[in-house]
Amino acid sequence: MITRFAPSPTGPLHLGHAFSAMTAFDLAKAAAGTFHLRIEDIDQCRSRPEWEDQIYEDLHWLGLKWPVPVVRQSERLPEYQSALQKLQGLGLTFACTCSRRDVAEAASAPQEGARIGPDGTIYPGTCKHADRATEGAAIRLHMDRAMALTGAIEWKEGDRSETRSTEEMINDIGDIVLARRDLGTSYHLSVVIDDGFQNIRDVVRGKDLQDATPIHVLLQRLLDLPTPVYCHHRLIRDENGKRLAKRDDARAIATYRADGATPEDIRRMVGL
Repeated sequence: MITRFAPSPTGPLHLGHAFSAMTAFDLAKAAAGTFHLRIEDIDQCRSRPEWEDQIYEDLHWLGLKWPVPVVRQSERLPEYQSALQKLQGLGLTFACTCSRRDVAEAASAPQEGARIGPDGTIYPGTCKHADRATEGAAIRLHMDRAMALTGAIEWKEGDRSETRSTEEMINDIGDIVLARRDLGTSYHLSVVIDDGFQNIRDVVRGKDLQDATPIHVLLQRLLDLPTPVYCHHRLIRDENGKRLAKRDDARAIATYRADGATPEDIRRMVGL
């Protein structure tokens, strides 16, 4: 078993992060496997060195250990570009100059009807058949062509099999962004490349990312990468049932540390 925890250094880790990291670590340890830490810092506008340093401090305090050096996404941009070029070479991409507002407005037109998928508003195809230059544009996956190449996809969610048909991928997910114009990659592309690079065999993450799994499995198929087993755990919520966010400093691990809590206290708080 090879698991990972992959936070973004854009704020303090909270109890939800602690639960996810410790769950992945405990599973790997019980199976005499390996737990990796990865820093997902492709968004350099929001990432901060001080938050990255605190990630290490918080996780070490919780008793977690991992191989070094740690993989940092900001150092792997050439690998993401290489994967993108492979998809472009297969004729599976197109350039898109639409802003998020453009997509929302086009998708909500009376004849369209806006629908939400795991990548946000399902793209209405505005630039799909246009001859657009790639400079200054986002790059999207041409879902119709991708599914024609792979057919229905299948993966393991724990001990059960999950499948998505060609029609479901086209209608319920659509032409996802592979590279944002300001980053040169996207979460979906980079996480798939990095999981393959680190030989991650068991992806342990929150249920908020479960709907993105078909996207990742499809990209693995297209890029000839192995598909891990996926495990999506419950989310830690506040007293109102709302999922915790990084701006919720009251539940930051560092706050509990400063108030005298122990790692065992944190485990009890999150139900481990």
